[in-house]
Amino acid sequence: MKNQDWEIPPKLQPDPDDYSFDLERSLRAIVNLKTYVPQDAFTADTLGTERAGSGVVIRESGLVATIGYLITEAETIWITSSDGRAIPGHALAYDQESGFGLVQALGRLDLPALEMGDSDRLKVGDQVVFAAGGGRHHSVETRVVGRQEFAGYWEYVLDDAIFTAPAHPFWGGGGLIGSDGKLMGIGSLILQQGDGKGQRLDMNMVVPIGLLTPIMKDLLSYGRVNRPARPWLGLYATESEDSLVVGRLVDNGPAEQAGVRAGDRIIAVGGDEITDLAGLWRRVWASGSAGAEVRLRLMRDKNPVALTVRSKDRSSFLKSPKLH
Repeated sequence: MKNQDWEIPPKLQPDPDDYSFDLERSLRAIVNLKTYVPQDAFTADTLGTERAGSGVVIRESGLVATIGYLITEAETIWITSSDGRAIPGHALAYDQESGFGLVQALGRLDLPALEMGDSDRLKVGDQVVFAAGGGRHHSVETRVVGRQEFAGYWEYVLDDAIFTAPAHPFWGGGGLIGSDGKLMGIGSLILQQGDGKGQRLDMNMVVPIGLLTPIMKDLLSYGRVNRPARPWLGLYATESEDSLVVGRLVDNGPAEQAGVRAGDRIIAVGGDEITDLAGLWRRVWASGSAGAEVRLRLMRDKNPVALTVRSKDRSSFLKSPKLH
């Protein structure tokens, strides 16, 4: 299960001599994850039934932090160390709001744990290491190029995401290691941004590890944060020029059941006009907890449409992991 078919170009790899901490030891805490999801799982069509990425050992007991989409509805998980040892794992928790996932190794990892750092202190220009499982040859020396809000089309918002460049090509679940050798975040996405001169800049979006610390106890105890779930509509929206457009709907999800259609332009939620993706999701979440009615004002073929969507808890659509 060890993958040696690729490596980061040597000039982009971190040089251990440039760091005041033991880089090689820290990189041993980054593991590969391979997950298998049932064909009938809710996320099988969008995320696939076989998923691969990385995770970070954060406790020597074998607790691994990763990005949640890798382990959502996973029935089987394999954790592979940089020296090729494979250990089964269990999907312990997934937080819909931050995007973090936790995996518990079901055997001895015998790997160092990476201490969680203070991601709030990371600033633009800071040098960091973005590491995927597999050691230094699978790691990129990179820099923080942005700290700003991020909104995803899948009903997701981060207040203060971390953006790094150059980008790591295998970003999912990778660990962002700060200059102090501590874990600063978990890799989520790769994004492209133009520089206005016809050039494209590839960046990774990283979820700050500071969002995990306050919810860790709940995740370990309940598998999720112990508070009412946010209202979920089951629609994918995109910003298109000066409007928000419904790109796709979850089959038999709340929005589809209420009559929302792909191609509808979203004008307002409740009495508030909406102009951007983050504003859309924040206004939906302000409607109450899962189950709340969300009033949408839409434009369909130049005709105004008013609909009320009975929201649901997204996790109720997901398969729960089986206990091993």
